[in-house]
Amino acid sequence: MSFQISSQPIDLAVLRNALAHPHAGACATFEGWVRNHNDGRPVLSLEYEAYAGLAEKEGARILAEACAKFDLVAALAVHRTGHLQLGDLAVWVGVTAAHRDGAFGACRYIIDEAKARLPVWKKEHYADGVSAWLNCAIRGGFSTAAGPPSGPPTG
Repeated sequence: MSFQISSQPIDLAVLRNALAHPHAGACATFEGWVRNHNDGRPVLSLEYEAYAGLAEKEGARILAEACAKFDLVAALAVHRTGHLQLGDLAVWVGVTAAHRDGAFGACRYIIDEAKARLPVWKKEHYADGVSAWLNCAIRGGFSTAAGPPSGPPTG
């Protein structure tokens, strides 16, 4: 079980191999890619920023919850940071379980919880030259209304 924040491209072969286990009868994965549009606006690229230590700690908690709830054999996830181009893999989740229902449910649970709970921020760069932080709200006790804070959260 591992949740990572990475500034490097995601190596799918390594992750898939790490999931292999003789007790697993099912594998489900989710890949989130940088797309060329959002809310009717053409997107050229994205930037992700994160508090890596806090995000990895909370991500590990999410994976542990999924393992217990869905009786998983293994669970891995990686979220990219930095400037990503169209088509780049931004987030990957992979799980194995004895049966497909557990694998499918866990994969969805992990990505939904990660999007809701992790201190990860996304900035879109649009074709018209404007850039904007998206979906910034109160997370983990601090406001991200103007994008990521300039330092780690306190308190």
